[in-house]
Amino acid sequence: MQFGIFSVGDVTPDPTDGRTPSEGERIASVTALALKAEEVGLDVFATGEHHNPPFVVSSPTTHLGYIAAKTEKLLLSTSTTLITTNDPVKIAEDYAFLQHLSGGRVDLMMGRGNTGPVYPWFGKDIRDGIKLAVENYHLLRTLWREPVVNWQGQFRTPLQGYTSTPAPLDGTPPFVWHGSIRSTEIAEQAAYYGDGFFHNHIFWNKEHTEQMVKLYRRRFEHYGHGAADQAYVGLGGQVFMAGSEAEAKRVFRPYFDNAPVYGHGPSLEDFTKMTPLTVGTPEQVIERTLGFADYVGDYQRQMFLVDHAGLPTSLVLEQVEMLGTEVVPVLRAEFERRRPAHVPSDPPTHASLVAAGPDAPHHLVEPARALVEAAQAAQGASQASSQAAEVSA
Repeated sequence: MQFGIFSVGDVTPDPTDGRTPSEGERIASVTALALKAEEVGLDVFATGEHHNPPFVVSSPTTHLGYIAAKTEKLLLSTSTTLITTNDPVKIAEDYAFLQHLSGGRVDLMMGRGNTGPVYPWFGKDIRDGIKLAVENYHLLRTLWREPVVNWQGQFRTPLQGYTSTPAPLDGTPPFVWHGSIRSTEIAEQAAYYGDGFFHNHIFWNKEHTEQMVKLYRRRFEHYGHGAADQAYVGLGGQVFMAGSEAEAKRVFRPYFDNAPVYGHGPSLEDFTKMTPLTVGTPEQVIERTLGFADYVGDYQRQMFLVDHAGLPTSLVLEQVEMLGTEVVPVLRAEFERRRPAHVPSDPPTHASLVAAGPDAPHHLVEPARALVEAAQAAQGASQASSQAAEVSA
């Protein structure tokens, strides 16, 4: 199972002293977070993508390329890549380039974004969000899988005889997750292509998360990619730890109360009851996280948010240290002990996708369509054979 951390890259004043880091300091802090993740043995680091204050993470591939040069094993991902406002042609180029730079240590998560004003800045209409996600992602898959692309759609200029460069490393496109908090259409999209489904799992109660993941699993099986419990699921989560629950709440409370996304709302105690936010000891984080599989099933990736809401870098690095040394080793062992043998432990990686060979479904633009057509052809052949047997008899 993969464990990691993700950052949304917010620039938020520290409520305990009122100091706001500069944008440069915040970028350096997120970089230090990623390097610490590799140091303590975590598997994945993911950065968000935002183009509006108070965020600084506007250029994920630039940042991940820098991190790739300073790490050796860390898998680099996003949380999320904006499939709606980015040009899929540029996404295809940028992430294939990053694949080559990092030696294949790349996957990415597609998402629509949650900031309405961003859409018109990039010439888009938020009312087209779902349609943009569907069309743009299909074009991205095509660009990564066909050497020459002739394409026409609704939202960008047509392509004639276009070749995306560089081609994916080893002719193998990155594995893709689709991130969604509430859109069933995105869960359906992930299932259709046999991709991963990532539920942010921070702001919602477990019943909502369970419903979304179950929908994705059912549709994954429907499209012929495997059994529902073999679908690739990732979850987010936020934690803050200390030696005692009381100490963790004492330190974290001012950051929670003033957080841009959930501050000035429910109390810390109420929010931790209603959502997966866990503020307590490493043992409490372990117990709570193991419980996620009780309602989403066995899953493959767990990501933690630890640097939101103005937390100083020193505190954040302590959190990563505790995750790597006290929490994740126990979670790895316990999740694997419980996992049925037929359920994959890890999502696909570059190495596993290359090993599967060029004829694997991952290399098809629409694997679900190919599976349906193959099943129909097999059924037709079977019927023809039965008819021929009846005639001969």
